Amino acid sequence: MDIRPLTKEFAVSPQIDAAHIREIAGAGFHSILCNRPDGEELGQPEFEAIEAAARAEGLEVRCVPITSGMITPEALAAFDQALTELPKPILAYCRSGTRCTMLWAAVEHGRREDDEIIARAGKAGYDVAPLVRQMQAR
Repeated sequence: MDIRPLTKEFAVSPQIDAAHIREIAGAGFHSILCNRPDGEELGQPEFEAIEAAARAEGLEVRCVPITSGMITPEALAAFDQALTELPKPILAYCRSGTRCTMLWAAVEHGRREDDEIIARAGKAGYDVAPLVRQMQAR
């Protein structure tokens, strides 16, 4: 498992599978947020299997599938709603964790200082500076 915390209440990870769920629950997470559409890659675990394993461990689960590079205002709103509604801490996953981190940075823009967003993502191994600069230019 490669869990990368962005805050005390939110962490990201590359793709998980049902075998990871017990470890995720044991790490103290209360929710799992999938940001990857099923069938994006050959051999990718289906969300349904992860959901069943997570629910068996008492975790809340939600899927807000985002096609890589196609973040829409509706997708951001659904992601933000999931962050608000799901019990914390939340582990979000996608193929590499980058998409989840970009979504987090986009919804946190205006709530946190941009330098903090960039630093938190950077500490987790993700570069969101270009996205933040793009949002600043708007």
